[in-house]
Amino acid sequence: MKSITSLLQEPAGLRFNGAALAYAFGGYALGWYGLFHTSLAVNLAATLLLAHSMTIAAYLIHECGHNLVFRKQQHNTRLGRALSWLSGSSYGTYEDIRYKHFRHHVDNADVVWFDYERFFREHPRVLALTRVLEWFYIPAHDLIMHGVMMFGAFIIPQRHSQRLRNAIVIVVRWSIFFAVLAVSPKAALLYVLAYLLMMTILRFMDSIQHDYTYDLTLFEPGKAPRKGNFEWEQEHTFSNPQSFRHELPNWFTLNFGFHNAHHADTAVPWYRLPAKHRELFGDSPENVVPLSAQLKIFHRQRVRRVMDNHGEETPSGRAYLAAARRAEVFGGNAASFLTSF
Repeated sequence: MKSITSLLQEPAGLRFNGAALAYAFGGYALGWYGLFHTSLAVNLAATLLLAHSMTIAAYLIHECGHNLVFRKQQHNTRLGRALSWLSGSSYGTYEDIRYKHFRHHVDNADVVWFDYERFFREHPRVLALTRVLEWFYIPAHDLIMHGVMMFGAFIIPQRHSQRLRNAIVIVVRWSIFFAVLAVSPKAALLYVLAYLLMMTILRFMDSIQHDYTYDLTLFEPGKAPRKGNFEWEQEHTFSNPQSFRHELPNWFTLNFGFHNAHHADTAVPWYRLPAKHRELFGDSPENVVPLSAQLKIFHRQRVRRVMDNHGEETPSGRAYLAAARRAEVFGGNAASFLTSF
């Protein structure tokens, strides 16, 4: 019988990924339990715990997608599929999520199918409502994207073969949700709040990690003029850690903020990214966007970045990094690796 460490990508993963997985699954279970508690204080703590455990589950899906948890792809796939149920991304397949994310790395582009800017232009009332909700910090733009994901096999022609699976997942997940709603409307509402918090964390991190415009070639591979251009990729990729001086705060998002290091070497697991960043880019904080600037961008541009957030006047490359450090960029929306279109 093989030892657990022999199945892992590296022995250190037992400690780091083991702790992250225990937190994701344990926090998810404990969070749900706390939603039904009679104490409002416990309800609040449980909502935050549930939101963060789903966030960690999402980032572990990212690790699985890069085969950084187990040695064999099949084991990473099984774990990634299980984690997708925790993070609410199980409506689409794990394989489709992984494929789209790898296109992002290989093509050096935000490769998508859904042209959301065209959708907004064709539905101005939806755009207006989205902007109002975004002003109130409700991630309406991402809710639209997740709504498309929920019914993806019925909306996207290339995914029609997945309609039966998609329908089963919809029935299962929504049956559970309506059962919770019938038993405890408060618990159901708090779950929705936790999910919105997870979405907010993910898009906060994604918002300024690239200055790419989105590319409508998900089902048209081969149209990638910057494919393999490492220098261009690094110039248009930006790191936004929670803290550059202290390592522990970055565990809040499994070091996802060290994004240049991740794009430089996708075989480096999350717990080695800070060291990889310093190996490649040194100890200068000038190479990252500070948290204070990230928060200002997120707050000030929450409505503006819904549409046309990469116009000709927008700086790019190192100029974008300098502007982001001054909180003078819009950032982007709806680029989550959890969506597969």
